Amino acid sequence: MADRPKFFDDLAGVAGGAISALAGLREEAESMMRTRMDDLIQRLDLVRREEMAAVQELAANARAGQEAAEAKLGTLEGRLAALEARVAALELPVTDSGGNAPAIL
Repeated sequence: MADRPKFFDDLAGVAGGAISALAGLREEAESMMRTRMDDLIQRLDLVRREEMAAVQELAANARAGQEAAEAKLGTLEGRLAALEARVAALELPVTDSGGNAPAIL
């Protein structure tokens, strides 16, 4: 009867070793699959979600900057048109009642 508990202890030790070996194999298999998936992603020229989100944010910022620049350009063009109109009005010759332009001193 003394041999029986030792047998079960040995069996439990072997089972525990097998379980830890399987856990190590599982971790190794996950690591290999992750590496293969990364290689596949690189070969297919796919991008990660984080990279895509960063590019979308850059595009949104660029779009907002472009819209602000276009608005500022519109304002500046309006001011330029107003200044050109004022300069053109100042450059018109003033005529007297006889249709003659006054002499410039």
